[in-house]
Amino acid sequence: MKMLCDRIKKDGEFRPGGIVKVDSFLNHCMDVDLISKMGEEFYSVFSGKNITKILTVEASGIGIACLAATYFKVPVVFAKKMQSKNIDTNGLLTAKVHSFTKGVDNIIRVDRRYITPDDRVLLIDDFLANGEALLGLMDIVDQAGATLCGAGICVEKAFQPGGKIIRDKGVDLHSLAIIDMDADGNMVFLND
Repeated sequence: MKMLCDRIKKDGEFRPGGIVKVDSFLNHCMDVDLISKMGEEFYSVFSGKNITKILTVEASGIGIACLAATYFKVPVVFAKKMQSKNIDTNGLLTAKVHSFTKGVDNIIRVDRRYITPDDRVLLIDDFLANGEALLGLMDIVDQAGATLCGAGICVEKAFQPGGKIIRDKGVDLHSLAIIDMDADGNMVFLND
């Protein structure tokens, strides 16, 4: 998506260790107009799949998933990273996810009432690095007996294995910006 790639070039930062910093417009301070256009793009790609739920993981994916959901006219479910008193532990779908950015493992949780065998699920997230978050969300969809219809990613890091891992599993994966590194360690766009 040219608009997102242009914004990353203008306001994003590429830092050592494969960090792509886009917090000034995507995952800390959010440019709602840009994210709405991204949601519209996800809708144009996946609208024919009869999506009934959008599933993401807290926290950065929630706003993006919500704006995408306004086009699909479906609910958003987000996997929680922390257990709390208001989550019924008897009906949980859980998966272990390693966060590349934070370097920690999390158990993500979804109440099984919110993803059912009748659901056709689209996964949405801000970044795809090693694929851990998507694999965890895919596991939750599988545990629920729901149908996985695809995954929409804002920024895919092509220099990490996540995109290949997810595509090799046969998932219909659509990334709005795919970033790689050149021989000098500079950020280059594969779908600009």
